[in-house]
Amino acid sequence: MILVTGATGHIGNVLVRQLLQRGQRVRALVRAGRQPRSLEGLEVDLAPGDLLDRDSLVRAMSGVETVYHLAARISLAPGPDPETERVNLEGTRCVLAAMRQAGARRLVYASSIYAMRIPAAGVVDESCPFDPLHARGAYDRSKAAASLEVQRAAAQGLDAVIVCPTAVVGPYDFRPSEAGRGLRYNMTPGLKFLVDGAYDFVDVRDVAAGFLLAAERGRPGQVYILGGERLTVREAAQTVWEAVGGAPPSLEIPLWLAYLAAGLLQPLADLFGFDPLVTRYSLDAVTSNSRISHARAERELGYRPRPARQAIRDAVAWFQEMDRLAERIEHPVKATA
Repeated sequence: MILVTGATGHIGNVLVRQLLQRGQRVRALVRAGRQPRSLEGLEVDLAPGDLLDRDSLVRAMSGVETVYHLAARISLAPGPDPETERVNLEGTRCVLAAMRQAGARRLVYASSIYAMRIPAAGVVDESCPFDPLHARGAYDRSKAAASLEVQRAAAQGLDAVIVCPTAVVGPYDFRPSEAGRGLRYNMTPGLKFLVDGAYDFVDVRDVAAGFLLAAERGRPGQVYILGGERLTVREAAQTVWEAVGGAPPSLEIPLWLAYLAAGLLQPLADLFGFDPLVTRYSLDAVTSNSRISHARAERELGYRPRPARQAIRDAVAWFQEMDRLAERIEHPVKATA
């Protein structure tokens, strides 16, 4: 039996699908009473529980051999966020303690490339340490601290591997994810605003396959970056525009103006309860060093990601199909005599 936390998320539900395709028995940790859309129709055992409730984790891990811990609270807002740090750090500590109590053997932990200390120049690889002290925000800080907890547990004998995906895109993005929201923005008509930056994009299906490879071949205590291909913001947007059939008018705005807009949007987002598309965090991400190497994962795991443009095109096609399905449900065609 395999347990997946965060199974309802983008990577999580694709990981569950791949595990089931391999004939594995899968249990997903979900909140009590929740019927996740992303897992509908899948033969998966839903285990009610909470990351901060160790007893529920121990029950969920009964008979489990391998745990994939993906669940996390995502917050891209600047400044402290005690709840994000509590869920991501304390939740991981609870998972580690529950594994010891339940006797689960193998852990694959989903960290983040931005939990690492990213150098201003050169290639980013696994030699970059996890660094809570120099993190950009609460999410990065909490994931860095949680990754250090997993490394300590591995040093004490837990069979644990850490994987760090980059910017994940692709099908089955039900919520959608932050990267998915960026693709959706570029799928809609109208003037598009761009900044001078770049990102390492990777297909969600390749990331999920990387998790499986890490479980099978990863060395205990080791870190593996699951990256794809570096594209500029304009290259990624252009790929979306080509997929939807035409490029809209676009305007590249200076970074100082983008940061000003992000600073003005955040208080409004906090006040009215929405997630702004542009934040200081997202701007920091696309303007930081995105020359990221996944050579170790290729060498040791056999990880082989597909081209980033293909991942973006497939994501766009999936979003379009979901839009058509929603349209058919909202406006069914009446049968005629």
